[in-house]
Amino acid sequence: MPRFSFEFFPPATPAAEARFHEAAAKLSALAPDFVSVTYGAGGTTQERTFKAIDWVQKETELEPAAHLTCVGASRTQIDAIAERYWAAGIRRIVALRGDAPQGSEGYRPHPEGYAYAADLVAGLKRVADFDISVSAYPEVHPEARDAVADLDNLKRKIDAGASRAITQFFFDPDDYLRFLDRARAAGITAPIIPGILPIVNFERASQMAESCKAAVPQWLRDLYSDLEDDAAVRLPVAVSVAADLCRYLVARGVEDFHIYTLNRADLTAAICRLLRNDKRSGQSHNEQPKLLAGGLS
Repeated sequence: MPRFSFEFFPPATPAAEARFHEAAAKLSALAPDFVSVTYGAGGTTQERTFKAIDWVQKETELEPAAHLTCVGASRTQIDAIAERYWAAGIRRIVALRGDAPQGSEGYRPHPEGYAYAADLVAGLKRVADFDISVSAYPEVHPEARDAVADLDNLKRKIDAGASRAITQFFFDPDDYLRFLDRARAAGITAPIIPGILPIVNFERASQMAESCKAAVPQWLRDLYSDLEDDAAVRLPVAVSVAADLCRYLVARGVEDFHIYTLNRADLTAAICRLLRNDKRSGQSHNEQPKLLAGGLS
């Protein structure tokens, strides 16, 4: 049976907070391994992230994981945040280098901080025995020198104490499978969980893909053309595309998925239920499953 983890972003308004609570409560019925809450560039959502995580911890049966980044903070400050999470009963961290704040000239390590994610992982392990997840990039981190250097960095994070990696989203599952093969060949044995992004707003998803250098296939552009004002069609298309991408991976032995929920329970629940129903019904996807638009070769 496929296993899932979910990612939320911290709500910024009372209305958004109510939607977040509703989504988390509904998705708890799917029994995910854990749910993570993101952390804004430069720690800009630090208090909102803690508030959201604390609510999950106290008000649901979900296992929360707090995002934490290196950007704009000293080691002392980051260690204090980690100690605060541990004291609140939070045992999972998603440790990231983090993005530079908007308007800056790119990432620069804090002079008294953890320079990169591997340093952050090692530091967190010194604070407490957290279960730590880190990021991975099937299409190579946009700032990496090359694919080999990117894998070397991932191995440093795992060797520093991370339990697993969660990938950046991708739209061609073969990119993930090739990356997984390269990682295993490089001696990385930790789980590498594919990150799945349902495409609700194609323009926004394309902007996100551009920022992290994730390829958007032409067939996907064609599929979403003229759908921005047609939610009645766009939403089931988003579910179908994400579910079929996962089915392709399930047929090749992948069992765990990390879904970027966009703080929406409907899309995420539909994807998870479709995949689990495949298993319950004994449906097979071993014979070259295709995406909705025939995008896989």
